[in-house]
Amino acid sequence: MLGVLGLDKTHESAYRALVSVGAADLPDLARRLALGEPDTERALRRLERHGLAAQSSARPGRWVAAPPGVALGALLTQQRHELEKAELAAALLAEEYRAAAAEPAVHDLVEVVTGAAAVGRRFLQLQLGASEEVCALVTGAPAVVTGADNDAEEQAAGRGVRYRVVVERSVLDLPDGITELSAALGRDEQVRVVDTVPTKLVVADRTLALVPLSTHTAEPAALVVHESGLLELLSGLFESVWRDALPLRIGATGVTEQEPDGPDATDLEVLSLLLAGLTDASVAKQLDLGLRTVQRRVKRLMELTGVTTRLQLGWHAYERGWVARDREA
Repeated sequence: MLGVLGLDKTHESAYRALVSVGAADLPDLARRLALGEPDTERALRRLERHGLAAQSSARPGRWVAAPPGVALGALLTQQRHELEKAELAAALLAEEYRAAAAEPAVHDLVEVVTGAAAVGRRFLQLQLGASEEVCALVTGAPAVVTGADNDAEEQAAGRGVRYRVVVERSVLDLPDGITELSAALGRDEQVRVVDTVPTKLVVADRTLALVPLSTHTAEPAALVVHESGLLELLSGLFESVWRDALPLRIGATGVTEQEPDGPDATDLEVLSLLLAGLTDASVAKQLDLGLRTVQRRVKRLMELTGVTTRLQLGWHAYERGWVARDREA
C-alpha cells in the first residue's frame, strides 16, 4: 500500500509493527517481523531516512514510530510535488513534439521497425496510446502478436476505445479463433469477416498506423506511418474493406428475448458461422457439435422460417433480427 511512497513490503511491515506497539527494541521487532536482526536494522535505518522512525532519546536501543499523519503526510506532499514536476515535463515535451511535428521532414513520416520484439512493442504502444478508435485488418497467420497475447487490446477497450476489426475467414478456423473473437465481441468490439484481407493493418485514431512488411529475412519488420497522405490511403483501405465485410455475431449477442419456438443460443452461433462462410463440418468442429447435429439444427430453422434453401434462410435470419444486418460503417 505504501509502495508508491518508496517503501517495499519489509519497510512497510516494520513501520506498521512500530505503529502498533509504539516503540520496540531491535530484537523484539526482529521477532515480530520474522527477520534477522541485520535485515531489521537495515529496514529501520531506511524508515529513519524517510522520517518514519527514530531512535528513542530516553531509552537507547529502542525505536519509535513517527506519527503517521505527520510523517506520511510529508511523504505524500513530496510525491505530489514530484508528480507535478513530471506532469509539467511531459506537457513541455508534448508541446515540443507537436511543434517539431508541425512541419515534419519526409523521412520522419514513416519509420521502419525491425525485429519481433520491436514490432510487438510498437503494436502494443499503438493501442495503449489510442484515445478514440483502433481499426484493424487481421489475417489468419499472425506473425508477432496473437489475440491471446494482446492484453493492451483489453485495456484499451476497457477505457472506452472503440474497436473495429475485419478478420479474414481463415481466422475462424484457427484453434483459438472463435474463443478470441467471442472475447472481442464480449468487449463490445465490432467484428466483421471477409474471404481475405489485402494486408495486415492497424490504425489508431487516424493518426498512426502499423503495416507489417514482408522481408527476405526471417526477422519480422513493419512500417509505422504517421499523419500523411499515406496514412489517409491506409485508412481509406480499411474503410473500403469494412464496408464490404459481413458483420459477425457469435452466440446470443444482442438477443434480449427468445421466441418460444425461435432459435436458441446454439442456433444463433450456427447461423452466424454459416453466414460467415464456414462449412457444416467447420461449424461442427468450432462449436464442438456433431455434423448431424448442425445439419438437424439448420433443417429445423428452415422449417421454422418456411424456406427451402439456405440462401432464403440467411435472408430470413437478417429480417427477423437473429443475426446482425447493419452494414453501415
